[in-house]
Amino acid sequence: MAILDFIKKQFIDIIEWTDDSRDTLSYRFPDDDREIKNGAQLIVRESQVAQFVYLGQFGDKFGPGKYSLTTDNIPILTDLKGWKYGLESPFKADVYYVVTRLFTGNKWGTANPVMMRDQDFGIVRLRAYGTYDFRVADVPKFLKEVAGTDNHFRLDEFNDTMRSRIVSVFSDALAQAKVPALDVAARYSELGEALLPVINPILGEKYGLAMTSFILENVSVPPEVEQAIDKRSSMAAVGNLNDYVKYQMGQGMEKGGGGVGGIGAEMAVGMAMAQQMMNQPGGVMAQQTKGVEAPAPAGGGTLDVLNPAQVAQMLGVTEADVLASLEAGDLKGRRIGTQWRVPKAAVDAFFKS
Repeated sequence: MAILDFIKKQFIDIIEWTDDSRDTLSYRFPDDDREIKNGAQLIVRESQVAQFVYLGQFGDKFGPGKYSLTTDNIPILTDLKGWKYGLESPFKADVYYVVTRLFTGNKWGTANPVMMRDQDFGIVRLRAYGTYDFRVADVPKFLKEVAGTDNHFRLDEFNDTMRSRIVSVFSDALAQAKVPALDVAARYSELGEALLPVINPILGEKYGLAMTSFILENVSVPPEVEQAIDKRSSMAAVGNLNDYVKYQMGQGMEKGGGGVGGIGAEMAVGMAMAQQMMNQPGGVMAQQTKGVEAPAPAGGGTLDVLNPAQVAQMLGVTEADVLASLEAGDLKGRRIGTQWRVPKAAVDAFFKS
């Protein structure tokens, strides 16, 4: 009896693994240097795949179910071992259980800025982070490229291994998609879905993984790009800047010098933002408008060259508004040192434009 018990312990009768964790991706069945006997029972539960490996070569693969290991059930392994007359003796092979369920909420992020070529800003640097969901789709490729011969490959090891690879795939997908930096920064919730069809083929081919969800929680761009985004948003909110700025100027003329402080501030911002739009036709002030008479110089006579303060007095706006128009090129003048001089004819032409 003792001899029979000893012999029985040298062979594996049942191969099974119950996953009592939520973070295991693959697990190698512990054989304790024992052999698998002919007719041994293999049990594979839901969300599991059992992969046989013989001398470093991938053998048969089994999905959920209960199997009796005979020559008919393991044709690949039979061929690898060179059994000519069927399975008649115990054999040795590694059995890996791989979990195929969905793993959710895995974090990713760029440790360093990702360089990308943008059609609006040229070369820009992006930082991004988010989450992704994945499952194992190709068991042999996953074992070969990711888990290796690890006895118990867990999710934390996977994250350490794959974090830089995910970022690399994200960078490649972003380059292929040619998404403008403005869209990356403003629409990253939609961008994740758009990049998923580009990312999945790369992950499947290289690592045997299928990503079901790829979410960008945040994308940050350099400060200068943020400023450009803010300016573009402001321009879109105002609408037709040509009509808006000229209407504000007309209101200031009707009121004279009173109550134009707030209007002047808005005009200064509007003029600086609308350098090229100011020349578009249309708007209240686009009609032929008679220029305002310049203030008479001391001692009588006419004044052909004005300073910004005198122009502001003519227009009924602040001197800051005039300086903003001069800097933008909407009002023609000449800078002499640190001072501006404006021909009266240029002021008249400004109203006729």
